[in-house]
Amino acid sequence: MIRKLATRSVFILSAFALMETSPLPIMVQDASAQNLLQAIFGGGNRQKRREAERQRQEELARQEALRKKPPRIKGPSYKTYYADKLVVAKLATLNDPVTTGGIQAENTDADADATVQAPIVVAEPTPFALGYDALASLKFKMLPEVADALIAHYSKSPKYRWVSDKGVNDQAKAIMKVLGEAELIGLPSENYQVDMPVVSLETGDTNWPDLMRFEMEFSAAILSYVVDAQRGLIDPNRISGYHDFKRKTPELSNALVRLAYSADPAATMEFYGPQGDHFGILKAEMAELLKADEKERITIAEGTFLKPGTKNPELRNIIMAIRAKGSEQLKKDMAYQLNTYLGNDEYTPKLVELVKAFQKENNLAADGIVGKKTIRALVEDSNEVKINKLRYAMERARWLPSKFAAKHVFINAPAYKVTYFEDHKPELEMRVVVGKRSNQTNFFSDEIEKVEFNPYWGVPQSIITNEMLPKLRADPSYLDRLGYQVSYNGRSTSSSSISWSSLSSTSSIGVRQPPGPKNALGQLKILFPNKHAIYMHDTPAKNLFGRDTRAFSHGCVRLHDPKAMAAAVLGTTVDDIDAHIAPRKNKTVFVEKTIPVHVAYFTAWPNANTGEVEYFADVYGRDKALEKAYNTTIKSRVGA
Repeated sequence: MIRKLATRSVFILSAFALMETSPLPIMVQDASAQNLLQAIFGGGNRQKRREAERQRQEELARQEALRKKPPRIKGPSYKTYYADKLVVAKLATLNDPVTTGGIQAENTDADADATVQAPIVVAEPTPFALGYDALASLKFKMLPEVADALIAHYSKSPKYRWVSDKGVNDQAKAIMKVLGEAELIGLPSENYQVDMPVVSLETGDTNWPDLMRFEMEFSAAILSYVVDAQRGLIDPNRISGYHDFKRKTPELSNALVRLAYSADPAATMEFYGPQGDHFGILKAEMAELLKADEKERITIAEGTFLKPGTKNPELRNIIMAIRAKGSEQLKKDMAYQLNTYLGNDEYTPKLVELVKAFQKENNLAADGIVGKKTIRALVEDSNEVKINKLRYAMERARWLPSKFAAKHVFINAPAYKVTYFEDHKPELEMRVVVGKRSNQTNFFSDEIEKVEFNPYWGVPQSIITNEMLPKLRADPSYLDRLGYQVSYNGRSTSSSSISWSSLSSTSSIGVRQPPGPKNALGQLKILFPNKHAIYMHDTPAKNLFGRDTRAFSHGCVRLHDPKAMAAAVLGTTVDDIDAHIAPRKNKTVFVEKTIPVHVAYFTAWPNANTGEVEYFADVYGRDKALEKAYNTTIKSRVGA
């Protein structure tokens, strides 16, 4: 054993001597010497091999991740609408209104026991008592709050409000007329219909059970109307996640008494709906359309597309439509073009001038090209389409305050327009760009709090995940090159240092764009903090405001003249706004007074300046979704 160890030691020393004296690099030394070193030190290349294997595995994981679909954050969705739950009112729980009383008997016998209870004397039954037994058989359904109000009212005041032994009274008849005309305020009259009572039986006796049936059903119909007129027939939050409203609590406690004693029941019924001028205009338009005959309409063939210098047989319908819909001023200015048109198919330069004038008058891109948007402006909706849009506008109006504040901002997405009101008057109006269909602008109300100048853009998680992550997997330095600031778990880092392909979620990633000429928010943003991260802001993409359809954003509202809007909400001048922007430093100025802002969706709405109702395309398809909810609710109520 000792001899073997000695031999090995000599061999090792000889190897070291060979390495020391040899002029060749170690990688070309005798293989036996290398094998010896590996045997002594456990392999000099093992660490390199491990590192190479680790890198290989990382690359395989990256390639596998790239093959998989990247994670996505889904936006709000539309839902199957379920109508409000209905209940059977427990009318039998009302106390029996038959009045009873006892008379103390007079004791004339001195030897008799102390006190003797006199016989019970039953008073004459009240008319309500005569119909009381019918309550147990009444099983009709209604809204829970209507059932509660009905029980509360007749428990406190067990008497008829709408009938007598002669039948239905005048007060009820006046209210019945309002219920039958519920369509005037966009509500379905069939939901409030009640069969008239049979007053007398064949025997000649008063039919109190059927009068009681009418009394209860009619009161329930009135209360249902009051609920629907105040808060709306539909719960908007059950339509889609794009709606955000706290549902109103209707005031029902004294409604029946108030209507029973009102000198003008119709006017009192109207009190329960929205009270603003906007609703009055919608109601007047609805009344006009409901009584109007469907007039003959000029139509333009579907798919018509007309460019200057081309020919199209639909040109004659286009000119007819301009004659019908153009203003008197336009027809006066364009008299030569209109009077010299002979009905031919050639789209001449003179006719292009006419079309451009019409487009300009209707806030369309004045390019002379007749496409979908111009045709929509030329071809009037049918009365039926308008009535439906008015109905849905009235329903949506009930989700908003009954009256708007004297100072407020109103954004209407389908109109691509925002209006600033001061003392109930439109002081400023401008074009806006709203969310595209895949990134819809929500429908909600809030209050403007502040204006941020030279803002940072905190990129929403949905954009980081859905749009930036695929690019970062292919090019990790993508955000560094564009000048974005990146954080990982709250710590600042470069985008190139993050293994984007291994991320299953971007929740730990923060991305923001610093102020500057390329900032997506431009020079300022107007904030009304909300859970949807929606606000009004400037934009470097000014060209989009010239388009007819302006649904291009990720949900926020881009302003055509942001400085003017900032000056309005801050109560200052545009020069002052420029002074805030000039230093090119991030700065926030708070709004001194409360300014409500309504981010709305109306396909029919009064023009703020003229008061004329305007109709718009259903850009997000929300009218269709509301129609389904509306029909579901009507079916539920009528079925009950």
